[in-house]
Amino acid sequence: MKRRLLDLVTRILLLIVVLTGAAACTTARGSICLGPDMRYRQQVYDVMSDDEAARHLASLKLREELCGRST
Repeated sequence: MKRRLLDLVTRILLLIVVLTGAAACTTARGSICLGPDMRYRQQVYDVMSDDEAARHLASLKLREELCGRST
């Protein structure tokens, strides 16, 4: 009986850990900070339209504000 209770408690704790990790990835701060850093060379920005470049630079600025400066 004690063994079954211990197994159940262990499984519940493991589930809590997994769900907490998954929740961190779905929050606004978690998902943007976990994604890849999308900085491009100047040549890439040169061939983008003005709207594309503005959207991309705005997303980089938001990421920097939320996550801190990336290295």
